[in-house]
Amino acid sequence: MIVGIPQTLSFYSYYPLWKTFLEGLGVEVVLSRPTNREILEWGIRDTVTDACIPIKILHGHVIDLKDRVDRLFIPRMVSVDGRATFCPKFLGLPDMVRFSGPKLPPVIDSRVQATRFRSGIIPFFRDIVRQLQVKPKFNWLVSAYQACQQQRNYQQLLLTGLPPLQAMRYLETDPQVRADAAGLAEPAGGNPGSKLKVALLGYPYVLYDPFISSNLYQRLKDMGVDLVTPEQVPPRQMRRLSRVLPQNFFWHYSNRVSWSSLYYLEKPGRVDGVIHVTAFACGPDAMVDKFVELEAKKKKVPFLTLTMDEHTGEGGIQTRLEAFVDMLRTKKEREEKGAG
Repeated sequence: MIVGIPQTLSFYSYYPLWKTFLEGLGVEVVLSRPTNREILEWGIRDTVTDACIPIKILHGHVIDLKDRVDRLFIPRMVSVDGRATFCPKFLGLPDMVRFSGPKLPPVIDSRVQATRFRSGIIPFFRDIVRQLQVKPKFNWLVSAYQACQQQRNYQQLLLTGLPPLQAMRYLETDPQVRADAAGLAEPAGGNPGSKLKVALLGYPYVLYDPFISSNLYQRLKDMGVDLVTPEQVPPRQMRRLSRVLPQNFFWHYSNRVSWSSLYYLEKPGRVDGVIHVTAFACGPDAMVDKFVELEAKKKKVPFLTLTMDEHTGEGGIQTRLEAFVDMLRTKKEREEKGAG
């Protein structure tokens, strides 16, 4: 059996978990192509008009896969901590896909809902086994253990500063790679000739998709900027900061962005600037963006919002990035001269 996984949305957070488990069941896993203009156009055609660009792109990835696979893997992501849920469109994603496009293969829509990730992952795996009609005698718990171990390895690599796609490649090359592989990542402050460190905040399926983000991550690296992201904030710090605000957001990824902004802004000099990348028409993002802006203003840290949609031009993004980075460098130089 061939199962297709769209290379977008929660793919950036959980693909090693899914892939390891499915392959342990004897399933061949196929990815959609990286996002491109054709995939975007397919998604725009088949999605409801008020959907945000990540949801439109998801539909395009589904169309890219539909004639190459026996099943589509689109889990129903509800909660991984029992408090915050995923975006409402995540909750209804399998149904949106089923009813918005051409005839599709069956959709594996197993539900992830847990008070703690580990407590909810076994029912999730069990339902995948049921939907794939795996033989009862097959010991799928072994595959479940291996998948959880691979997910831990992946998260440790993200903490070192590796972006998701690069971390996935390392796992593919060496399944035994562990947290001691920190040397694989470029060290913070390691760019010669640059003293700038910028917090690049946003949802992983926007930040790390080169097409949606206009290759923003690599553009900043090429400018000699050291980047820190939500994926590099240690889990214990996320838990600590979840108790700071009187009221957290309702949504999983929104909370991760807000807690990350608090972490990077709480100590003077930890970052020189903050860039928040949002997706046009994303309701949760509208509130998160204002929150991050106010926190940055309170700490007197320069802040830039970049909103991405299907009409975003690379030239405009490049111009805004260059202006922001130049402003940060000028500000840094003045501060250093003043201190000297």
